Amino acid sequence: MLTSKQHELLLFIHQRLAETGVSPSFEEMKEALDLKSKSGVHRLIGALEERQFLRRLPNRARALEVTRLPGMGQPGVSAPAAGQAAMGAAGAAGGAMVSDLAAARARKAAAALPADAPAIAVPLVGKIAAGLPIEAIEDHEQLAVPQALLGAGEHYALQVSGDSMIEAGIFDGDFALIRRTDEAREGDIVVALIDNADATLKYFHREKGMVRLDPANSLYEPQRYLPSRVKIQGKLAGLLRRY
Repeated sequence: MLTSKQHELLLFIHQRLAETGVSPSFEEMKEALDLKSKSGVHRLIGALEERQFLRRLPNRARALEVTRLPGMGQPGVSAPAAGQAAMGAAGAAGGAMVSDLAAARARKAAAALPADAPAIAVPLVGKIAAGLPIEAIEDHEQLAVPQALLGAGEHYALQVSGDSMIEAGIFDGDFALIRRTDEAREGDIVVALIDNADATLKYFHREKGMVRLDPANSLYEPQRYLPSRVKIQGKLAGLLRRY
């Protein structure tokens, strides 16, 4: 049986993965569970791993996957197998492979995508900073994306530039798949346009009348702006990586 804190953490991670495809940061987990230090989060994660409710994805910073929930038996499909299925579908869409960050969304859409899974073209509208804000470059290219990775709504793609989101599994050169929206909830990974000129990819928070944009890299500081300076251009829906 799980302790109340283990159960609470597992459900929090599961909900965040279902909503964004991105596991929460240790700081977010600490705050959500009202713990005094991140060491408590590490102990809880270790206990969930031992009980096979949770696994760390190899070679990815801060990448977690919920393998089962309380009351469920052992998962029928292993995480590596499901991840390989998603990657194979992305390869059929022009050589792009789905990263572990987007694999959760792919598995939710289809447990095993066929090799000839249909792809759709989404606009590739330029580069997005995952470090300090840079000017969003408006290009007119198209990117082929497996249809199963995209939910309802209008989408576009941006190529990531910088390293401030690496702890969320988002790396320089990745293609961020963005669902167009002008609204964001606390903790969403968003495309934020600053002063109608500079775009950046960050976690969205509200703090004392300000908008706080948080990186996922301990080397970077949060950015704070008056709400009037920030426009939400979309939310992260998935991620593609070329090899």
